[in-house]
Amino acid sequence: MTDTANLGLPCIEGSQAQKHVTHNEALRILDTLVQLAVQDRDLTAPPATPAEGERWIVKTGATGAWAGRDHAIAAWQDGAWLFSAARAGWLCYVIDEGALLAFDGGAWADAMTTLTSLNNMALLGIGTTADSGNPLSAKLNNALFAARPVAGGGDGNLRYKLSKESAANTLSLLLQDNYSGRAEIGLTGDDNLHFKVSADGATWREGIVIDRTTGAVSLPNTVVTGGREVLTANRTYYVRTDGSDANNGLANTSAGAFATIQKAIDVAAALDLATYSVTIQVGAGTWTAGNTLKSYVGEGPIILLGDETTPSNVTINPTLANCFNADGVRGLWEIRGFKFTTTSAGAAFSFVNVSAKFRSCEFGAMAGGSPHMIVRGKAFVVSNGSYAISGGAKSHIDLQQAGIFLFGGGTTVTLSSVPAFDSAFVTAKQASLVQASGVTFSGSATGARYGLSSNSVVDTGGAGATYLPGNTAGSAATGAQYN
Repeated sequence: MTDTANLGLPCIEGSQAQKHVTHNEALRILDTLVQLAVQDRDLTAPPATPAEGERWIVKTGATGAWAGRDHAIAAWQDGAWLFSAARAGWLCYVIDEGALLAFDGGAWADAMTTLTSLNNMALLGIGTTADSGNPLSAKLNNALFAARPVAGGGDGNLRYKLSKESAANTLSLLLQDNYSGRAEIGLTGDDNLHFKVSADGATWREGIVIDRTTGAVSLPNTVVTGGREVLTANRTYYVRTDGSDANNGLANTSAGAFATIQKAIDVAAALDLATYSVTIQVGAGTWTAGNTLKSYVGEGPIILLGDETTPSNVTINPTLANCFNADGVRGLWEIRGFKFTTTSAGAAFSFVNVSAKFRSCEFGAMAGGSPHMIVRGKAFVVSNGSYAISGGAKSHIDLQQAGIFLFGGGTTVTLSSVPAFDSAFVTAKQASLVQASGVTFSGSATGARYGLSSNSVVDTGGAGATYLPGNTAGSAATGAQYN
């Protein structure tokens, strides 16, 4: 009598008598092995009171009725033991362990340990349910990844490789609190390394950015005590009426821009500019606070920029304060595209022992008998372009031991509304210098053209006594000269 190749089922011969015996024996074997589930796999001797149809895996070293049947399936059938020798690839569920086993030809082992590859799986959940949004999901308390050692066929190293499609995409590690983002590390929107934090999962602030090309580290929201961020490129900060001084100032949006000019000045002055410049772009509106310029490290300049086409769109109008102050400041500040007015008292500029430039500005009315520009104590101010005067003041330029250059060669100073100057258009004393040759003055003003003393000089390049704006003659005393 022959048996089937895989399950060992007896076959019925063509001329066999009592065929039902062979048929029933085959059914018993099928009943034993199909949907195979055993009670236990840890017994070396038969149980004392087996129930009909119950099955066991015979443990190595079996005795009694099971002797010599190691690894076989022992089934209690019709009051006797029916044994089926296991073959490689058989699967068996062990009821008392809840384990799925596989026979490898020599022993029964956990079926999962016999798998060597799982490819193209759509979902995998470990301790939780995966879904289309998170096709790989795990809920656990600890995770371990260990390098394969050299002795195990590896090289002892372990690298995690993550890749995004393009520079504009994001590749990051997102750290959450109850599924709301609190920190993010990665390549977020470009190929620089960003470190971000959030208080609510909606508004994010950058703490560290590492430049992919140079390796330079910037701290967009930090002033480092005892050190300065060193620029590796020109930078722009933005100021808007709807901004916030809690922002980093690096985006021209309400969520990115500063709310005050002074905040932008403070942040820019805390940098090491190296060979680069910083622009502070101030948005449209009326700004009612005075501002103090500060020293900075590096070549610069730092440029305060409003609207060079229409300066009145960006008006600075403080009360009892100067629009811009600077005293003993190191570095070169440039001011462009603002209209200056004051309430109660205050000048557009009050510069002491500082170098500064301005152009494309409009000087409106100064309150409380204040000049447009107060320049003192070795200060040196340059107008490197055209500008306008639309309001009166004590004087337009008030110098003491200082100098101002109104560069000619296409520079025009446009006067409108006939501004009145109570002292003179230019007042200068204590060896001050005004260089104003080649400038075109368009429009008219009232008041003296100049008032000079103590060896001060106004150089007009020989343009004549009526060159400067005003409707009365100027005066020069105590060694002062006008030429």
